[in-house]
Amino acid sequence: MYLQDIYTIAVNLAGLPGMSIPAGFAQTDGLALPVGLQIIGNYFDEARMLNAGHAYQQVTDWHQRMPEGIA
Repeated sequence: MYLQDIYTIAVNLAGLPGMSIPAGFAQTDGLALPVGLQIIGNYFDEARMLNAGHAYQQVTDWHQRMPEGIA
């Protein structure tokens, strides 16, 4: 878990806004694991970051998909 968290800690320590949105699936050992697109904004620039995430979701359907084999 430490190695998974290390990529998000720097953003939190710097006080930058960040979010993760669904961006697909990675096949690992026969499992479809979700992949997230991490968007990091500048100080007090949450609106631009949220607009970028919204625009991405408008042109993709990753946020509506489920991994294969899960009903």
